[in-house]
Amino acid sequence: MTRDRDRDITRRALIQWGVAASAALGVSKSRLADIFERTAGKHVAEAATALPTKRSVHIRAGNGGIAWYTLLWPHNDIAAAAPNNPVTTWPHAPAQTRVLNGDGGNKLTTGPNTPWMPLEGTGATVTAFMAGSNEAHVQNPNSIARSLNGNSMFAIASVLQQASPTVIPVITVDDVQLGTAPGSPRAAVVPTGLDIVGLFNSAASRAGGLLERAKYANHADLYRAHFETLAALNRASGRSTTRDSYATARSAAGFLGQNLAAKLAIQPADEIAYGIKNADGTPSTMRSEVAAMARTLIVTAKAFQLHLTSSVVLPSVRDDPHDAFTNPAKATTAADLKKVLDAFMADLRGRTDDATGAPLSDDIVITIEGDTPKNPNDRTNWLDDTPANSNWMYVYGGGLLKTGWFGSVNRSNTVKGFDPASGAATSYDGDVGAQAAVAAVAYAISKGDKRRVQDFARLDISGIVNAV
Repeated sequence: MTRDRDRDITRRALIQWGVAASAALGVSKSRLADIFERTAGKHVAEAATALPTKRSVHIRAGNGGIAWYTLLWPHNDIAAAAPNNPVTTWPHAPAQTRVLNGDGGNKLTTGPNTPWMPLEGTGATVTAFMAGSNEAHVQNPNSIARSLNGNSMFAIASVLQQASPTVIPVITVDDVQLGTAPGSPRAAVVPTGLDIVGLFNSAASRAGGLLERAKYANHADLYRAHFETLAALNRASGRSTTRDSYATARSAAGFLGQNLAAKLAIQPADEIAYGIKNADGTPSTMRSEVAAMARTLIVTAKAFQLHLTSSVVLPSVRDDPHDAFTNPAKATTAADLKKVLDAFMADLRGRTDDATGAPLSDDIVITIEGDTPKNPNDRTNWLDDTPANSNWMYVYGGGLLKTGWFGSVNRSNTVKGFDPASGAATSYDGDVGAQAAVAAVAYAISKGDKRRVQDFARLDISGIVNAV
């Protein structure tokens, strides 16, 4: 049993090493599959290039930060009340507002700061779930994220995504917490998005070191496959200058780490595209918290394309914005968030997965949740208390979730929930809404694999997902 477990670790390390090496040397995943089939066998080749799950980005907007996103995707009735109702938090005139039809029949209101509009056409792409409860002034809220028997939504995602091998399965930024779920990997923790670059340098070294350990010398076939793979990748890359770097796994790790760092580094053009800098290279007026989020997403897009990770969990703006409508320093926050989210989706759309030939935007799930979205009917102080102690989450489900609002808050502070089995409006139950929302996220990440979802949730979510 121990030997089998060690062999599985060694095999996984070989795949991780091959993925890192192919990324650093510019060898495509399809070419890597050919090399693995020759050096390690068909099963390793298939495991290394499989993509049965979607990648994911999880934005944690604690300490009131989720309230900013209600200015991107408002409640339908709240937006419809403006501008005649001066207390609502939707400041835009009807001419700036569109009501889109979701593919499940529900509506989604958009305005000048709503991202991903070029992808929408006449329909909505975002799903908004009434879910969880108000947890004001919490950096890592739990009522949604840990609603499935205490298992974390982010950890569940990482369990599902292990079917698509990457060098580092999941990365968390700053103090955001991965949480736990049966079978989940440990997160690689970095203080900022910029530190993700160095993380893969050390990851390459660990992968080489793992295979060098004498403990695994008994697995001679996999050990030999490691070096044969390196040699084949070297030939495939067409770089004669790298030949001497393959004397040992550790020296190769150093070389690959340097190459990966260069591939992941943020370039001036990236900062301009995401709005961190102006077209002439001078700093923009973007708030520092939004710029930090942008830099994380820049590196994330590059890491996704190189198959280095499957999931990133990061913080958003956490400024408890009671003064959002009166403080000039915060006036551009919603527009800045739109700019960053639009740039990230455009970045993914412009990058092709060399294993599938599809844009990365075809295989992404994005969640945005937080502690308190604040009262959408209080423009003066934007109080933390929400009607019926409610909360909600936004999800980009990549076509696998029915879009539009499920549940609602209206201008008279009346709250509705939804029935996961039918999608119909019903009385608000934050626990049921949260469980259904997380199950829907798992469904989207697993590309509609209901059996995998049932490992964590037994709810009938037919009314909120699209059949595959």
